[in-house]
Amino acid sequence: MKRIRFITIMILSTALLFSSCASLNKTQKGGAIGAASGGAMGAIIGKVAGNTGLGAIIGAAVGGATGAVIGHKMDKQAAEIKNTVPDAKVERVGEGIVVEFSSNVLFGFDSSNLSPDAKTNLDKLVKILNVYPDTDIEVQGHTDSKGTEPYNQNLSQNRAGAVSGYLYNKGIANDRIRTKGFGENMPKYDNNTEDGRSQNRRVEFLITANEKMKAEAEKEAVK
Repeated sequence: MKRIRFITIMILSTALLFSSCASLNKTQKGGAIGAASGGAMGAIIGKVAGNTGLGAIIGAAVGGATGAVIGHKMDKQAAEIKNTVPDAKVERVGEGIVVEFSSNVLFGFDSSNLSPDAKTNLDKLVKILNVYPDTDIEVQGHTDSKGTEPYNQNLSQNRAGAVSGYLYNKGIANDRIRTKGFGENMPKYDNNTEDGRSQNRRVEFLITANEKMKAEAEKEAVK
């Protein structure tokens, strides 16, 4: 009962936080969200919202003035990704960025081999990632709910692994990259429609500040 009560309080607190932040810009929201959150909060929010990107980024947040500085840096990086990689969905979340590619853009049907168009898009993204080396990148693979759960899990892992391997081969440092496959377990869209299933077949990049960026942002925040 204590655990349930604790989780409920955290979720309600976060709901209040988001509602109170409606008038803030994205950089300010980054500071506010981080100030009231951490790894446990992020995991809970991600699970409840069915959005692992949201949860992971909130979990990595620093908050306060330091978080606001990081948010400003992420604003700039997100704008560059939007302008450079038009086939990607780019969303600023808290102190990080979620870049979403439909699997149709990256892979052939039921395949984990990168298509020529995928390499073109990833090359564009790599250029931006190399301009901002003080970030960590989590590559997540997701599928729709068709097929068996073990098969979808394996496919999502293979697709995320293919993307991570490509980033590494293009010069992104291996210690910046984490790879996760979620299979069909974290849909963002409606699996009861063809359009929703198509959107759930996706690869997401979660871009967050590494320890160097956090340390530099902390110094900048106290000036």
